[in-house]
Amino acid sequence: MPEFLFAQAFTLWGTPTTWLEIAAVVIALVMVGCNIREIHWGWPLAIISSLMYFAIFWRSKIYGDASLQIFFAAVALWGWYQWLRGVRPDGTAIKVSRLSRRGLALTIAACAVLWPVTGLFLKTFTDTDVPWWDAFPTSVSLVGQYLLGRKYIENWAAWIAVNVVSVGLFAYKGLWLTLGLYTVFIALSVVGWREWSKRL
Repeated sequence: MPEFLFAQAFTLWGTPTTWLEIAAVVIALVMVGCNIREIHWGWPLAIISSLMYFAIFWRSKIYGDASLQIFFAAVALWGWYQWLRGVRPDGTAIKVSRLSRRGLALTIAACAVLWPVTGLFLKTFTDTDVPWWDAFPTSVSLVGQYLLGRKYIENWAAWIAVNVVSVGLFAYKGLWLTLGLYTVFIALSVVGWREWSKRL
């Protein structure tokens, strides 16, 4: 990625904010707006935003979240296809729906397993100073992305949990603009949940 993108645009609470972070924030906000309205163009925006945040997080040694961005970029292609051509097991087009009790139990179990596994991996194989805090949003985001791609309304609950923990993580790392973005994401996730509830 060109080095000029990491040039300082301004200082926020004593920490430099780069042009890359500014651009990533704007694109991410538009992406979430598209998701709330079920506009499929949010998925290609997700790819662009994710690649930008990969570079930002890697420089900040938040390796779990950095790696997650590559996953997001790849899964965004799948999500885009799901929203355009995906079907339910009965052959009907994908639309907003709720998880079954079994699906909800599997979702919670997946989060409960992925968090410690991811945290242990980061603690063992990287030099991150926040392995467990980094692991939580990383692991729950994996689940949230799947739920979003299949238009399960519970994806918004997953994103609320991810965004709340991420706010604390980014405050610790001094990524103040991104912290502001994730604070807005919390509110947008609530809005998304309410909007999707109307479509059930």
